[in-house]
Amino acid sequence: MTTTTPKRRESGGAKRPVSITAVVDCVGALAAGNMQGHLYMYDTNKAAGSTGFGTEELQTRVLKGDQLLWNALALECEAYVAIDDIVIDSSICVPERKVYPGTDVAYWIGTVKKDAANITYQIKFKLGTRDEPIATTLSSSLVG
Repeated sequence: MTTTTPKRRESGGAKRPVSITAVVDCVGALAAGNMQGHLYMYDTNKAAGSTGFGTEELQTRVLKGDQLLWNALALECEAYVAIDDIVIDSSICVPERKVYPGTDVAYWIGTVKKDAANITYQIKFKLGTRDEPIATTLSSSLVG
C-alpha cells in the first residue's frame, strides 16, 4: 500500500478560494452557553491536506494569496446563527464582513498575506436572540 502527498501549488501562484463553513448546533450552544461540542467545521481544501473535518479544530491548509470565505449554517432550520467576528493575527489575514447583494446574508472574506506554519483563530457567533456573542472554545487554524 502506498500513500500519496496532497498536490499543492507553489506559493505566489494564482489565488484560489477556500470556503470554510461552520455548522452550529444553536440549541445546544445556547443551552450550554458555549460552543464546545456544538460546532462542526468544514472547508473545501481537503485535497490539499486540510484535516479535522467535522470538529471544532479544523486545520485548513493554505498558502500566501489564498482567498478565504467563512460562513455559518445552523444545524436546526429554525435557528439563527451568524459570525460576529473572526479573531486572527492581522499579519496573516484580515477578515472582513460582507453581505451578498440584494440580501441580508452575511459572510466573511480575507486573503492569506503570507505563508504560515500554524496560525490559530477564534470565531465569535451570534446565536438566536442572545445579545452577547459566543466564542469558539477550541481553535481552528490555518496551516502552511
